[in-house]
Amino acid sequence: MIETAIVGGGLCGLALAAQLRRHGADFELYDARQRLGGRILTVDCKTSGLAIDLGASWFWPDNQPLIDGLLAELGLASYPQHDEGAALRLAEADKKPEKIEVSGGVHGGARKIAGGAQQVIDALARPLPAGRIHLGAVLERLSDGGDHVVLHFLQDGKPLVARARRVVLALPPRLVEERIAFEPALEESTRQAMREAPTWMASMAKAVATYDRPVWRETGQSGNAFVSHDQAVFDEIFDACDADGRQGALGGFLALGPQLRQSFEVGLPLLMQSQLEQVFGGDLVARESHFQDWATEIETCSARDRENGREEHNSAAHPMLRRALWAGKLYLGGSETAARQAGYMEGALEAARRISREFLRDTQDDAGVDATAGQKVPGEDVNAASLRKFTAWVAGQNDAAFDDYRRRLNALLAAQHKTQVTQMAMLATAEHIFAQALKRLEALPFELGGVAVEQGRCALTPLAQKPFGDFLRQFNADVVAFNATSCALSNFPDEHRLAREYQQAIFRDLAAAWTEFSLAANRLLLAKAENPVGAAS
Repeated sequence: MIETAIVGGGLCGLALAAQLRRHGADFELYDARQRLGGRILTVDCKTSGLAIDLGASWFWPDNQPLIDGLLAELGLASYPQHDEGAALRLAEADKKPEKIEVSGGVHGGARKIAGGAQQVIDALARPLPAGRIHLGAVLERLSDGGDHVVLHFLQDGKPLVARARRVVLALPPRLVEERIAFEPALEESTRQAMREAPTWMASMAKAVATYDRPVWRETGQSGNAFVSHDQAVFDEIFDACDADGRQGALGGFLALGPQLRQSFEVGLPLLMQSQLEQVFGGDLVARESHFQDWATEIETCSARDRENGREEHNSAAHPMLRRALWAGKLYLGGSETAARQAGYMEGALEAARRISREFLRDTQDDAGVDATAGQKVPGEDVNAASLRKFTAWVAGQNDAAFDDYRRRLNALLAAQHKTQVTQMAMLATAEHIFAQALKRLEALPFELGGVAVEQGRCALTPLAQKPFGDFLRQFNADVVAFNATSCALSNFPDEHRLAREYQQAIFRDLAAAWTEFSLAANRLLLAKAENPVGAAS
């Protein structure tokens, strides 16, 4: 029996596997492709030696600390995306491009990984035991086996069955919903959240052409260009040189949709080269061209992604995608499930960290205090044990809080409320959770005889307050993500996209409710100190 089966060998799946290996946990990793990396794909240019990223490439260290930290941990270098010089815009098919000013650069401080993003994949995969990685394994069906999950793969045309105590699907949610059968079927709310989660860049195509030298830099151009006329082949072009910039390379995202790309397949290389020459001048002679159409990748792009084309990008995924299923045996991973930076490499790492923390917390809970008997870990006093159990309880309330919020929100909408429905539902939910928390504290044993009380505050009160910091941040993130992806709220702009001022007003309400809880918790602990017999009951 496998302890953890990870399906998907992209950045999320590999990062999770690395975490499990580090803690000595058992796992097996399966991927439908014959390579690892998912939407990270780096190829070598034979004529120039440049590493060409045809998939994920950029990261932004100012707001993506996980990928920045991982590169440091792996000893991988990065360099800034070239943004210096003029940007160009081609607005009419029969005219020359014009220079435009872009304050702060087009790419906002983006960096690229030296040697290509594949360096991260290779570095994560290298220490993993080869026997635990299974390529070419297409997951077709999952069955709930009670205390385990049964995985049905097709590998090299032959059925492969595996059994695992828990499964992580580190895959785009739309692919999971479209391609994998579940026995029993998943709840419709979960399936709906999967269907409404666009796979970032899945319907896009990316091309890179290499040159003897970056002639655009020599003329004071950045390599950034935008094409907006009806006959555009590329809509965005960028400098794709490596760190030293001696060899030239231009990259671009195609403006043509998946169907048009397929129609123009034979002549597409000539069309791309022609537009690059029109934008940057006829002296460009490509040494080598590389092209990746992600819409043709069946392990990346779902039918819905292909049909919808470009969709609005939500940086926070629907909270239902972060919920453990099948009594904690099934988890959804991948970048599109992340609470922040969904779709990016950062989001993949955020999802992996969320799941690994859940697994490690389960392990610690198993080795720690029994939730009902109140038995202590050797050397742990009663107060520490009770506070640890209370902290674990609070950490487990986010799913319940989100469900309660949705129920209250739907009730308000059904009652024809049109304004401040998010604020009212969130406050009511928070007050409900705080009321439960007080009951939880009251039921836990404490020995308060020697606990300090200063200016009327018990020394244990701040420790009871502390876990609500993470809880409230996650609750807020879940609500913001849900509202942004909710069709029902699309007719309520103020509720659909929460403005900063509105969020601040909500935080003030939550802070007031938290203060009331804190005062009540302090009174409860002081009462326990005065009545130790009742405290131990």
